[in-house]
Amino acid sequence: MPRRAPSLEIKNLTAVQLMELDGCMRCGECAEWCPTYEGSGFKPGLSPRDKIYRWKSFVNKSYGFWATLFGPKEITEEEFVAFKDDVHGCTTCGICATVCEAGINTVELWEAMRANLVKRGTGPYGKQGTMPKIINDTFNSYNEPKENRLNWIPDDVKIAEKADILYFMGCTAGMKQTNLAVSTARVLNKLGVEFCTLGEEEACCGSVLIRTGQFYKEDELAKRLAQTNVENIKAKGATTVLYACSGCFRASLVDWPRLLGEETPFKVMHVSQFLAEKIKAGEVEWVQKPYGEDKVVTYHDPCHLGRHVGVYEEPRKVLQSMPGMEYVEMDRNRAYQRCCGAGGGVKSGMPDLALSVAKMRVGDAMAVLYPEGETKTKTNVFAQACPFCKRNLSDGRDALLAAETPRADIVIEDIVEISARALGLSNVKN
Repeated sequence: MPRRAPSLEIKNLTAVQLMELDGCMRCGECAEWCPTYEGSGFKPGLSPRDKIYRWKSFVNKSYGFWATLFGPKEITEEEFVAFKDDVHGCTTCGICATVCEAGINTVELWEAMRANLVKRGTGPYGKQGTMPKIINDTFNSYNEPKENRLNWIPDDVKIAEKADILYFMGCTAGMKQTNLAVSTARVLNKLGVEFCTLGEEEACCGSVLIRTGQFYKEDELAKRLAQTNVENIKAKGATTVLYACSGCFRASLVDWPRLLGEETPFKVMHVSQFLAEKIKAGEVEWVQKPYGEDKVVTYHDPCHLGRHVGVYEEPRKVLQSMPGMEYVEMDRNRAYQRCCGAGGGVKSGMPDLALSVAKMRVGDAMAVLYPEGETKTKTNVFAQACPFCKRNLSDGRDALLAAETPRADIVIEDIVEISARALGLSNVKN
């Protein structure tokens, strides 16, 4: 009698990742820190520990000792679908890797699992499946005509045709949160920095495809996006590329070299790093308090900027250098911060879960901006360095305001927008 074929293919998991499944000690430390597990009300199946245990059981049923002797056991489609739902209920923030006693690289493990499910036709989750076609057709994640990438540019902003420094806008800042793009351009102009952009030729960085396990779909679309951007940046003569979007920054720094098999031929920097260097060199002169009066400010570390690539201090140095800004730190900060809730496809696939996590993170900020018992006499500032974080945190604040939550009325702005204010610049087009 012929043996049953394995229900699970594991070709896209590395040998190290297969060993990591055995390395999990089931101590539960990851469950104590996971933002989506807590945000879901501790839904069974969402904890990192549980996902590793279940995937390990899938592998054992297909390739373990007893499967080798007697043939693979069936894994039902219902089991795969349930797992798919749970493994996509994760922002890939990486806090589970930070606290893991066994040192498991969970971010790449989750992404490998997702890719595996997509390849077998079980994933991705919900509306995430529309992204490859949208990006393939329009080269952006918002299904906008490519010429819309230029709609944000005010008449007063000067952009060179070619320059050593290139500003990579990203889909969100270039097409949706245009205040960030306007602020970035005006700040660079104010500091006398000549820069160019890719304009209509800029393509999506591919982060959303990679995070949701769809990097190979549409004829290796993520690789083509990376190659397109790298070649277009080289054609502009740029030696340094600036990013205000942490997701784009992480993609170009980590994902593009992996996809292309070689390092990018230019330096990549987040705008906060660039500003911190300029401040240290004495090349930034703030001209006013950003909000016209003294404010208390705290900072949220975007996962892609902080935990994924280790940029923690520069954004803080920028904020701390400004007049009229008293800096305070949230209890959960740097490598141990709480994710905003938007990443990993959760914002598009599970918006209610993303909102739940955002409200918790805004609560973290409220606790230090307005300590318990303090009278609220002014609106303080919650800063971040990623447009996607800003969007979800703003949604969380608005939901708390709608529920009449005390002290939820806070300003949520990007560091670059705040910098524009401190330089006396408008961060809107008109």
